[in-house]
Amino acid sequence: MFELHPQLAADTVTVGNLPLCRVLLMNDSQYPWIILVPQRSKVREIYQLSAADQRACWQESAMISELMMQHFKGDKLNVAALGNLVPQLHIHHIVRFETDSAWPQPVWGVAPAIPYSSSQLAILKGLLTRKIQSTNKDFEPC
Repeated sequence: MFELHPQLAADTVTVGNLPLCRVLLMNDSQYPWIILVPQRSKVREIYQLSAADQRACWQESAMISELMMQHFKGDKLNVAALGNLVPQLHIHHIVRFETDSAWPQPVWGVAPAIPYSSSQLAILKGLLTRKIQSTNKDFEPC
């Protein structure tokens, strides 16, 4: 049975579920940042997914990547599955701008997260929900 790692739950807001992945919004207003978590138990690495789930994971990741870059018009998109502190497989999708506070370095450890206000969060979550639904009819918003 799938359970979201407590650290991911603490740091993010759930946007919804794609057929394979839970879609999370990192609660850091400094960067547009989505995390996809395959809803499979005890999976730490992409190769541990079935072949069908690997394909679905990359398709969902590509869809989120394109959607984010089209909307936010970033200079670069960082996509990474690190998991040094959170062992559950999760894939970061971070839109980067040459003007952001961490550029060109990675976003980790540069500055503490600045959470969204409740109104910012509601607007962004609604926007992401509409955009994902327009691309994937199987998306289930939360």
